[in-house]
Amino acid sequence: MAERSRRKIAEATISRLPMYLRILLELTESGVAGVSSEKIAEMGGINAAKVRKDLSYLGSYGTRGVGYEVSFLIFQIQRELGVDHEWPVVIVGAGNLGQALIGSGGFGRRSYPIVGLVDIDEAKVGSLIGSLRVGHIDELPNLIASQQVAIGVVAVPGEAAQMVADRLISAGVTSILNFAPIPVSVPAGISVRQVDLACELQILSFHEQHKKKVVPWPQVLPKSVSA
Repeated sequence: MAERSRRKIAEATISRLPMYLRILLELTESGVAGVSSEKIAEMGGINAAKVRKDLSYLGSYGTRGVGYEVSFLIFQIQRELGVDHEWPVVIVGAGNLGQALIGSGGFGRRSYPIVGLVDIDEAKVGSLIGSLRVGHIDELPNLIASQQVAIGVVAVPGEAAQMVADRLISAGVTSILNFAPIPVSVPAGISVRQVDLACELQILSFHEQHKKKVVPWPQVLPKSVSA
């Protein structure tokens, strides 16, 4: 059994670990016990050399002709990602996005149970969304302390995002998932992941456009980009 790697894992590799975990869980549900880097690469849409390099950070090098043991690789990735135990999550924002995140059920299935939902809108406070009662944002400190919450989700309009991030940090949260369309500023020691759906759509539209044809460079530049 490989020992746990002490090497610092590259950010790009960390961003791919959840994808590898999803692939491996799919394989184990299909009864697959061993898998090659080529198969993981095919399922993930990347090259096999990158897969092997990523997994080497975990101390997994596979066996020539056999590949990787799926169950052990799942254990290694779950341990590295910290999903071998639960991380309670609080969502700020009981609007359409916050409700959709709760309704999806995906957080709880992946070790991130949603233990609280708060909003600043008095009209929403007290209502039920799924099994959660919407609390007031002023309840954040008690909620975060009592549930030992480290991760907060910002699901509010852009103009309220920084205020919400500040309130979460002040209440004790040390990691933030920000769905607002603008980035937030945080002090050192606070981790932030920005989820900008518009940017993701723009990346997809880029790929769609370039699947069809090479976009010709205009003969006359628009005034907004001309020198």
